[in-house]
Amino acid sequence: MTLQPIKIIIADDHEVYRDGLRLMLAKEKKYHIVGEAENGLELIELAKSTSPDIILTDIKMPKADGIEAARRILEQNSTIGIIALSMFNEESLVIDMLEAGAMGYLLKSSDKSEIIDAINAVYHHHPYYCKSTSARLAITITESKFNPYKRDQPASIFTPKEIEIICLICEEYSAKEIGDKLFHSTRTVEGYRSKILDKMNVKNTAGIVIYAIKHGIYSVKKL
Repeated sequence: MTLQPIKIIIADDHEVYRDGLRLMLAKEKKYHIVGEAENGLELIELAKSTSPDIILTDIKMPKADGIEAARRILEQNSTIGIIALSMFNEESLVIDMLEAGAMGYLLKSSDKSEIIDAINAVYHHHPYYCKSTSARLAITITESKFNPYKRDQPASIFTPKEIEIICLICEEYSAKEIGDKLFHSTRTVEGYRSKILDKMNVKNTAGIVIYAIKHGIYSVKKL
C-alpha cells in the first residue's frame, strides 16, 4: 500500500525564501507542496481550501501575522500541524506562536535535515523545538501556556538512572561529562540519551529540557 504524501503549505512574504524551501522539499517524494502564501490572510484561505497536513509559516507577515493566522486556521481545523519559522531574535514571538497552537518552531537558517525532522515530528503530533533553542527560551516555554504533553505518560516511565541523566542534561553537562560523573563510558551515556529521546518523543536536548521541566522531573529553580 502506497502512503499518501504529506501535504505542506509554505507561508512567507519573501519570495526567495519560499522558492528555496519549496525546491528543497520538492526533492523529498514523501512531501507534496499544495500551496504557497505571501501573507497571513492568504494563508488562512489556502489552508481552508487545501486542508494541508503541515504549515511552515513565517511569524511576521503582512495583513495577518503568523500568530493570528495560526489561531484562525486551528479554529477551523485543529488537526493541521503548524511549524513557526523565526529569526534568531524573535523569542517572544515564538512563545506567542506556540500558545496560538503551533506544535514546533525553527530558525529560518535551519538546515535541511532539521526541517525534515521538524516536519516528521509535528506530522506525528509530537512537538519540535529548534536545536538552537537557548536555555532562556527553553525555560520561557516551560512557563508558558504551551503544553503538548497532557496525554503523555508520567515521569514513572523513566528509570532512576535515566532520571539522573535527564537532570544532568538539563544542567548542560555533555555526554562525556555525564559519563565521568557517573562512571560510565560516553557511549553508554549516549545510549541512555537515545532511550530518553524515544520515551519523550522529542528530537534534541531542548526537547528533553522542556519535557523534564513540564513533567516535574527537573525543577526550574535549579537553573
